[in-house]
Amino acid sequence: MKLYGGIDLHSNNCVIAIINEQGETLSCKRLNNDISVILSFLAPYKDKLAGLVVESTFNWYWLVDALMDAGFKLHLANPAAIQQYSGFKHADDHSDARWLAEMLRLDILPEGYIYPRELRAVRDLMRKRMDIVQQSTKNLLSVQSCYMRHLGYKLGSNKIKQMAAIRKGVDTEQVHADFSSMNTALSVISNLSLIRCAQQQINAIEGAILKQTSLSPEFINLSSIDGIGNTLALTIMLETGTIKRLDSPGNFSSYCRCVKGARYSNGKKKGATNQKNGNRYLAWAFTEAANFAIRYNPTVK
Repeated sequence: MKLYGGIDLHSNNCVIAIINEQGETLSCKRLNNDISVILSFLAPYKDKLAGLVVESTFNWYWLVDALMDAGFKLHLANPAAIQQYSGFKHADDHSDARWLAEMLRLDILPEGYIYPRELRAVRDLMRKRMDIVQQSTKNLLSVQSCYMRHLGYKLGSNKIKQMAAIRKGVDTEQVHADFSSMNTALSVISNLSLIRCAQQQINAIEGAILKQTSLSPEFINLSSIDGIGNTLALTIMLETGTIKRLDSPGNFSSYCRCVKGARYSNGKKKGATNQKNGNRYLAWAFTEAANFAIRYNPTVK
């Protein structure tokens, strides 16, 4: 007899449900997020388990990796696509875990992609780079705003980057010359220091990632396209993962948020649907690539 398991994972505990081929619940229990405790609970069912479903929450890495190492077949559920019966009067963590197992039993489970462990950390490091870039941009805009507010003119981005250059250090003399107020000057110097620190970390991250991925054929092919440099090539390659996991070019375009989400009736647009479904990092990368292609490719231009 085949068994099916569902795990409703939380920050400090999880609820595991085991059901049989008839959908009957054999066991459903809340456990602490301790892998030894979880493996001990699953041990009596291991030989008959056809699969275990874990919902794709923010903290699934450790659990999925440990269970796969222990020999279990794992499925990652896509929470955005899961729908429970709307007539439920009462739902809790136990019913959620049973529903995950039930969808696997009925073969209607909307699955997410379990990114290969060896490249997952590299992808997350690339995401961290984008996060740091956004923080650097926020500080740059703060400096520009300060100059416009106090001095009446906008300081160019390149000039601000020069004032926060890694080699020379923050140009405090220039800041004190521009602002008579010590408080305002300190505010600008703080922003410039953060920009400089961010650029140091960005350079370190880029160097580490390029050492690990620059020789891969996917990276070489992507970076040969007009408008796609190292940063965009790395983002597209690492966020896509195995392209074969997507059934068609249309699915990939939708995953990249390059397909408009709209609902039409009688030739008229009635609303927008699922506009944010997909990968926001790929959406950014292809938007940037399209803009750069206009500059560097005569045919596109």
